[in-house]
Amino acid sequence: MKNKGFLSDLEAFFDVYLPKSRGVSPNTIKSYKYAFRLLFEYLLSEKGVKASAVTYARLDQEAIKGYLVWLCEKRNCSASTRNLRLAALSSFSAYASNSLKADSLSFTKAVGGQARKKEAKRQLSFFTNEEVKILLSLPNERKGRGYRDKVLLSFMYASGARAQEVCDLRVRDIVGRDDGKSLIAIRGKGSKVRRVTIPSNCASMLAKYIKRCKLEGENHVFQSQTHEHMTISCIEEIFKKYVSIAKRDNPGLFAKAYSPHSMRHTTATHMVECGVPLIVIKNFLGHASLDTTQIYAEVTQATMDKYIMEWNETSDIKPTGQPTKSNNIPVFLY
Repeated sequence: MKNKGFLSDLEAFFDVYLPKSRGVSPNTIKSYKYAFRLLFEYLLSEKGVKASAVTYARLDQEAIKGYLVWLCEKRNCSASTRNLRLAALSSFSAYASNSLKADSLSFTKAVGGQARKKEAKRQLSFFTNEEVKILLSLPNERKGRGYRDKVLLSFMYASGARAQEVCDLRVRDIVGRDDGKSLIAIRGKGSKVRRVTIPSNCASMLAKYIKRCKLEGENHVFQSQTHEHMTISCIEEIFKKYVSIAKRDNPGLFAKAYSPHSMRHTTATHMVECGVPLIVIKNFLGHASLDTTQIYAEVTQATMDKYIMEWNETSDIKPTGQPTKSNNIPVFLY
């Protein structure tokens, strides 16, 4: 079958080429897999083509262009996210072209014909202290998922961790301290590990959550209803849910567009406004360059005046899904 060549090539790309031949980081592989899961979702929902029927020939100029437009118009992806999905396709097309298979040439040409979309310089989107408190108070902790969501959002603010880093967190990565705080080993980009300390209120909440859920060493701390290892898309849905409620119930607040990364921006911005040195923030966030951290120093005096308490003491909140896999998506993409 012709389509067997495409799917078998794609599987080898993810299972052998990227991790073993190229030594690509696990997070990059996850990102690339997600790009192809979305591609299969697009083909099924918009073209009625199942994954098992996808061939190189079907992925022509029209299909690739349609997929990129669909990402922007139907999924509201930014230019940056759209370019990341295109990068995944480009990497596979380069791999496929090296196989010298005649049927992959049209796909390679189709991907190569797509230009990167110009990315507008984005303003940092972050929450005020008041908005953080409101957001963390929204989950209903009397319900299992609500309790998980409360701990998850609180941990994101306390640690400044990226969404993928939150997904990858395991129980063994958390070490309690005598002063009530916790030391967290966070696995970031390039498999680099950094250790950050979270304040006692969040540490206590996290410990109670782990005990309540009966989680142990190798267990991932945050899980969806269907999977032990939560995905970024699940965090995105959780975040979207509570931001929507917050906007609805608090006219005049939450005026910007937010994503899970906004919580990381919030943590960094609040630290800057409380006088924490940039080099400390750089190491806390796991930035490779101080230039990346420097963007948080561009804060107006008017914003500075809003915050008078140290960043990790402002939240006095008391301790109190991953999408189901579709049969259409090849198993190796999970």
